[in-house]
Amino acid sequence: MEIAAMDQRLFRVLTVGVALLCLSATHARADAIDGDWCKADGMRMKIRGPEIVTPGGKQTRGDYTRHSFVYVIPTGEAGAGETVSIILLSEYLAHARQGAADAPIQVWNRCPPGIADARSGGSAA
Repeated sequence: MEIAAMDQRLFRVLTVGVALLCLSATHARADAIDGDWCKADGMRMKIRGPEIVTPGGKQTRGDYTRHSFVYVIPTGEAGAGETVSIILLSEYLAHARQGAADAPIQVWNRCPPGIADARSGGSAA
């Protein structure tokens, strides 16, 4: 009977371990703001570490963490000099604010495959 109890405990430990491994693998993949982002109005931006291609198409740098990105809008773009703060909410959703803390929230979604590389008027790839 002692062997059966040990087998049962080992099975439970292995089951929990496999479940945690599966959850952590899924979470790690979704846990970074890096990537190509699209907005419903056709604007696009690309974040790669501290580098961003802004919705206006300019490349600049910002303050990067895995879950957020903050940058100052470069000269020559609408809102130049204002700060944009972006927060990752999930694998496919980020919210941004341009300017004041009470500015409207901009909703950004991960771009579908093939969309990020296509450029349309006024949007960044």
